[in-house]
This record gives sequence, C-alpha cells and structure tokens, in this order.
Amino acid sequence: MFRFLPLVLKNCWRNRRRTLLTIASISVSMCLLGVMIATYHALYLSDATPEQALRLVTRNKISLTQPMPESYKNRIQQIPGVRQVMISGWFGGTYKDPKNFFGRFAADSGKVFTIYQELKIPADQRIAFERDRTGCAIGRDLANKYKLNLGDRMTLVGDIYPGNYEFTVRGIFDSPRSSELMYFSREYLEQTLPERRRGQAGVFTTLIDQPSSAGRIAAAIDNEYRNATAQTKTESEQQYLLGFVSMLGNVKVFLIAISGAVMFTILLVSANTMAMSVRERVREVGVLKTLGFTDGNVLGMILGEAIAISLLGGTLGFLLSTVLVGGVRHSPAGLFLPPLHPFEPSVAVVCIVTACVIGFVSSLVPALGASRTPIVEALRSTD
Repeated sequence: MFRFLPLVLKNCWRNRRRTLLTIASISVSMCLLGVMIATYHALYLSDATPEQALRLVTRNKISLTQPMPESYKNRIQQIPGVRQVMISGWFGGTYKDPKNFFGRFAADSGKVFTIYQELKIPADQRIAFERDRTGCAIGRDLANKYKLNLGDRMTLVGDIYPGNYEFTVRGIFDSPRSSELMYFSREYLEQTLPERRRGQAGVFTTLIDQPSSAGRIAAAIDNEYRNATAQTKTESEQQYLLGFVSMLGNVKVFLIAISGAVMFTILLVSANTMAMSVRERVREVGVLKTLGFTDGNVLGMILGEAIAISLLGGTLGFLLSTVLVGGVRHSPAGLFLPPLHPFEPSVAVVCIVTACVIGFVSSLVPALGASRTPIVEALRSTD
C-alpha cells in the first residue's frame, strides 16, 4: 500500500481550498481539545511539584473568605515535622485601573522566599525587600507588563482594607508559573488597620520536612482546632488551588462535555467533506479499476487521503494548543491553577490519534461505497 503514497499525497491537494479549510477546521478543533485535555491533566492527573509537595495550606473550614486568629501560627509551628509557617492574605485593591488584575498578597515578608523555594530572587533584592517595611517584591511578568523597575513606587487603593497604600519595588523574582504577583509586608498592613481588625490571618502556609508527613501534619493541625470557634481545614497546596477552580462548578464534567462536543462536531464536518470529495471522483474510481486497481487499493487510497489530512490538522492543532496553554500558564488565571505543561506528550498523542480516528471514521462509509462501485456504473457517473 505504501507504493501508492505519492499518489495519495498528490490527491490530497487536488482541491486545495477544500483541503486547507478541512485542515483548518480540524486544527482549531484539536487545538481546543488539546487545551481541554491539558487543563484536565493538570487539574486531576498531574503530580505536585517537589516544592508543592512540601507545602500545606490551612484556611478557615467555613470559607476562604473567613479569617482565623493569627495566634494559631504558634501552635502550628510546634507540630513535629513543621519547618516554617507563614501568614498571608489576599489584599485586593486597585492598581491604577480596576481592570489591572494580578495577585496581591500581604505576607510575612521574611518567609516568602523560604516557603516558596521555586521563586528566584537575587540575594541583595531579597534582603532589601525583607528590611523595608513598605517594600514589595513583584514577579517578572508583572514588572514587564507595567514596565516596573527596582525603586519604582506602586500605589494600591484598598477595598477590603480601605486606604491608599504606597510601596517601593525592592525585588523582582522569577517563577516557573505565572509571576503576575506582588508580595508586601503584612506587618505594614497590620499597622494601618484599626485595632478591631488586627490579628487576623487569611491562610497559614506551612513548609514541612518531607512529603510523606503531609497527611499526618494536616490532621494534627486540624485536630488542634477541632473545638475552636474558627475551625481549620488543612490541605495540600494542589488541593487548595483546586478549591478556587471548584467555585466555577463541576469543572471535570464541563471539560469532558466540551471535549465530546468538539469531537462530535468535527466528525460531522469531516464526514460531509469526505462524502463530497468521494462523490466527485466516482468516474475516476472506475478508471483506476480499469487500470487494474483492486477494491482494496481504492479503499486504502481514499482512507489514506483522509488520514493524511487529519494527521496534518491534528499536529497543527496540538502545536497551537501548546501556545494557548503557555499563555494560560503565564496569565493571571495561572495563579489559581496547578502547573500547566505546554508540551505534554500524552496530550500530543491524544490530539493526533483522535484526529486520525476522526479522519478514518468520517471517510470509511463513502470510501467503502466508492470501492465497491462496479466499473461500468462508475464510468457512467456524471458527478
């Protein structure tokens, strides 16, 4: 069958406009499918990074929006296996324009880069950030987006914490994920608040000694406050991030439904395209049979054309999906998602194999009909 490969490839381009439109439709569909699969893989199938595996997040059991007493930190720190505990909280507020969204966190500035070991910052900048009460450290993506440099001033207009807060950029860090992030001293925020609002913590992020201790330490933390007014819920950082995603609803069903709809739609489009292509070539099939081509040869050539077009569309679709996944990874939305890997071999296999299967299935019925058409009937065709 491979001896007919040049003829198969040549026939793919006999109607270039239709071929290009078919490739484009398959590419777009496989691109969307690739993004859905990559997101599903990151959310539900991927393992935590080595750094994430060493972190636990403790929040109020009722809701993420409910604070806890900062005094919980001392008892958490005493649990065997706990190396460091950092208090942090979402600040909110506005930077220049309400549309400018990025992560803004008030945290224990002396522990940010100990807890988040994957964040890389020059030693002198780290020291400057930790020593300046009004200093802030921002991610490289954020610095590039707003053209911020060391020493620049940033003013946030608070909403959760009313008032104007001025900061000086003391450090710029790099991150393997989205780095549209800003960290500043929680102590500075506390000193600006009225007495009744002080002493509250949003979350406690705990650095543990080894991943195998995570379950034991999480249970120990929650047991400490089982009878407290503000009970806690401690989970891995990956599970904590999934908590944000779950606010959108049943994301797993949503992703599966979208993927199924994409495959069904492109199958219908491909089937219609292949039926038109075969219908135009009935007489050509009769000529080929007259020259000695068997039914199997004709069937293989038509299926080969469909699979070749689908293979190219699937490959292009996967490559496009890597670009989109990379964009999501470094967008503000990437802050609330587990690490997304733009080039995931399993996603590539699924996209390309799915495209080939769609090409095969969509062309099978018209190809069988054409290959079984008697020579005389085929030559009489006026299509």
